[in-house]
Amino acid sequence: MKLNVALIQMDIAFGDPKTNYSNVERFFREAAGQGETDVVVLPELWTTGYDLTSLDQIADVEASESIAFISKLAMKYKVNVVAGSVAKKSEAGLTNTMLVINRQGQLVKEYSKAHLFRLMNEEKYLVEGNGDGLFQLDNHLCAGVICYDIRFPEWIRTHMLNDTKVLFVVAEWPKPRVDHWRALLISRAIENQCYVVACNRIGSDPNNEFGGHSIIVGPWGEVISEGKDKEMILFGEVDFDEVDRVRDTIPIFSDRRTELYKL
Repeated sequence: MKLNVALIQMDIAFGDPKTNYSNVERFFREAAGQGETDVVVLPELWTTGYDLTSLDQIADVEASESIAFISKLAMKYKVNVVAGSVAKKSEAGLTNTMLVINRQGQLVKEYSKAHLFRLMNEEKYLVEGNGDGLFQLDNHLCAGVICYDIRFPEWIRTHMLNDTKVLFVVAEWPKPRVDHWRALLISRAIENQCYVVACNRIGSDPNNEFGGHSIIVGPWGEVISEGKDKEMILFGEVDFDEVDRVRDTIPIFSDRRTELYKL
């Protein structure tokens, strides 16, 4: 079983959801319009960018507008969508929430970022999530995390213990640390023997410049496809059978000694 994925590495209009919806719709035509794409992936906070001080006014209440917008695109192009993350406003507060929508336009997962990034003041405006990022696409178990989450290998491993074969990562990763981005993602792929499909934004906002280099990494740690420092759509393929072959070759999951791993 294989999935063709398309990562939309886009600039994000700061604090301007209307412009960002329009841009995503334009990119979607290129990413999914040929009929061969199975999954489209968007970056983190693609509706607003890191306009944290304005989130109380511009965040999507219950993420309802974003869900309706992506559901329409998913049904139109018959694709699954790992719809990056959006600023969601609810009674619990503001969260940085990943949305996953299937080909039928149904919401199959919401995951709110578990690890807030203090260097960008997330903890001052957002509430941390407490749920996992597991979901199914076309009957295959996948996982999704957001940006800073990838610096916590124990959190990623928690998701991989369920025979999960693909890790989706959505991000606004700053350009000065783009080498960390690549190294961490390749490491997460090798140590979990899984595909890593990671979509980062490009461009800048008033406080940050972002690194692009969206990337698809295979279960041996090989880079299958990697973006450049510009807006673009990155295409690649995920082969679930290849994950099985790698895990049969070096059986790290059955060789684990969990009795030694207590902190």
